[in-house]
Amino acid sequence: MKDFDVMATRQRKWMFYLLALLVLAYGLTPWKAFFLGTLLGGVLSFYNLWLMQRKMKQLGESAAANKSMKGIGTFTRLASGALAVVIALQFEEYFHLIGVVSGLMTATVVIFIDAFINSSKDSKMEER
Repeated sequence: MKDFDVMATRQRKWMFYLLALLVLAYGLTPWKAFFLGTLLGGVLSFYNLWLMQRKMKQLGESAAANKSMKGIGTFTRLASGALAVVIALQFEEYFHLIGVVSGLMTATVVIFIDAFINSSKDSKMEER
């Protein structure tokens, strides 16, 4: 379980870095609506990442104790994505819809990059 906690913390840290980069991009570029939409999607993506990590930890603890678990929060994560799209459609002058959708995918990209980097580190450790 310690490995999972380290991985989850690392992914949340990278999401914070990415959100900070999006705030800088919003402030320094002329594409305010796009980066504000990406920031909105990124914040909800961070929430989805945190929720998924929390539910996976609960699932692991339930499995270790031979107990069952009702769900892993899929509906809540889908609802938060729908909320982001509704906000973007309601306030089109502030949020770019493509930016919101790309922001919603940031947690997935962070997870894939983290997995790729750590699998390459693990393979290098095995070679030694």
